[in-house]
Amino acid sequence: MFKDYFTVSDISGPLIFVEKIQEVKYAELVEIETSQGEIRRGKVLDVSEDLAVVEVFEGTRGLDIQNTRVRFLGKTQKLGVSEDMLGRIFDGKGMPRDGGPQIIPKDILDINGLPINPTARDYPSEFIQTGISAIDGMNPLVRGQKLPIFSCSGLPHSRLTAQIVRQAKVLGEEKERFAVIFAGMGITFEEAEFFIQDFIRTGAIERTVMFINLADEPAIERLSLPRLALTTAEYFAFKLQMHILVILIDMTFYCEALREVAASRKEVPGRRGYPGYLYTDLATIYERAGRIKENKGSITLIPVLTMPEDDKTHPIPDLTGYITEGQIILSRELHKKGIYPPIDVLPSLSRLKDKGIGEAKTRKDHADLLNQLFACYAKGKEAKELSIILGESALSDLDRLYLDFSENFEREFVRQSEFEERSILKTLQLGWQLLSILPKEELKRIRPEYIEEFYVFQR
Repeated sequence: MFKDYFTVSDISGPLIFVEKIQEVKYAELVEIETSQGEIRRGKVLDVSEDLAVVEVFEGTRGLDIQNTRVRFLGKTQKLGVSEDMLGRIFDGKGMPRDGGPQIIPKDILDINGLPINPTARDYPSEFIQTGISAIDGMNPLVRGQKLPIFSCSGLPHSRLTAQIVRQAKVLGEEKERFAVIFAGMGITFEEAEFFIQDFIRTGAIERTVMFINLADEPAIERLSLPRLALTTAEYFAFKLQMHILVILIDMTFYCEALREVAASRKEVPGRRGYPGYLYTDLATIYERAGRIKENKGSITLIPVLTMPEDDKTHPIPDLTGYITEGQIILSRELHKKGIYPPIDVLPSLSRLKDKGIGEAKTRKDHADLLNQLFACYAKGKEAKELSIILGESALSDLDRLYLDFSENFEREFVRQSEFEERSILKTLQLGWQLLSILPKEELKRIRPEYIEEFYVFQR
């Protein structure tokens, strides 16, 4: 028997404060009835002995303290999941937004998930091909990894994300058991339409589940949406034994919604006004990715975030980098040069790349080739800086070769069409072609037997 409360003491932003409560639990679902009889939904955000803080999903506009009725439902937010979710689009509450029928659930799961026992985790070690050379060749994505994309305002991270969704595949016998869970938080209507139409036109929608919260929809839903997406991913991965790629875009809007709620609760702010528990909250999302021993399924996570003021030290990218296993960084400088995708391979990093490449995964020369390309590109960038300071006439013949290499690397290896899918073998071939600019004596990071086998191109 539910008990109704008329003891709302305060309304602040998306929050209401209810006094004189009994036996209310954290994260419990709530129904809020307005004086006009409208029913809104909410969730207990904080609870003490006789006071509960409730976040209202639809917002608090129109609520008044005297006539608002609050009903605690005695259960947490759950999501009905089924394999029929593939090809469907849902909103921030988990309801269909594509005009289709409700899903008949095979299982009903708590959206907060269950923590994975650290001893049960399996080490990520299998390659995922995105078809993008700057990722596959230089900072490979490994099945079960958390690899964020750090972008800046105005850069084509939406196009890059759509390309990854279209092209990502697991190589080998199990490729038919691969699916994508896409979660868009606070994105514009134009962005949402771009993703939806692109996935429909290319057929990627058939293996994709989409969750979308638009910029003009309740910000409070952004706190639930990534958890809805990851709950769906856990069902497909660990119940149906599938390999799942989860895309979360844009985590900056999620963190801003978290800051808004923290400000409404009058919490003491941390760095840049974000709550002091931002690290913990992000970890509850990111750490749901991974692999479990003796389970064929896996969850690979790519969070996308726009760095405020292009600042890598901002709390959102900074804390994300601590939790995840690397980052793909987009460069405004490359974007100005007209290079797509504008991935800056030097500050980018995939900490698990060595576990996902090599013989029987990509090719035996991949690790050596990757290190050599990285070293040569770095030397080319140094030569370019030197030419700017001292003039190109001050460069040695070898410096000019490295300068030529860096320009060709950006133009031929990093740059590729938005709809061009390169296999890992094509990417490695491009890398060897670029190294032919340099004499063999400069290839000090590649084993001699690999040079003899693969260094066959001459310019």
